[in-house]
Amino acid sequence: MNFYAEVFGLEPKGGPSDDGVPEPLQFDLGPGIRLMLIPTGGFGWVLEGRAVANPDVSECVMSLQLESKEEVDRLVDRVPAAGGEVDAAPAQQDWGYAALVSGPDGHAWQFVAEPVTG
Repeated sequence: MNFYAEVFGLEPKGGPSDDGVPEPLQFDLGPGIRLMLIPTGGFGWVLEGRAVANPDVSECVMSLQLESKEEVDRLVDRVPAAGGEVDAAPAQQDWGYAALVSGPDGHAWQFVAEPVTG
């Protein structure tokens, strides 16, 4: 939970469960858009029996579009202190300046600043 507050500035929604963390952990990203992070044990229940990936496998990558290379670098710098890992350091790609990080819960995030065109 601290990872999402410290890196993204997000506040959790909902009342805390016994461990002090709302379950499922949810954050409002914008009007009508909510990020919900479900623990592996509960994910099978949500998917009604569908197979769940192993903890070291990411089934999706969440991408956050940022305004500049400096903003990508600033967020990446916050990741280790917030309990996450930098999986791929910021670098210029053909399609933009990008980095890949993962939170302490294993969710993969890509931070991207697309190149300025025209």
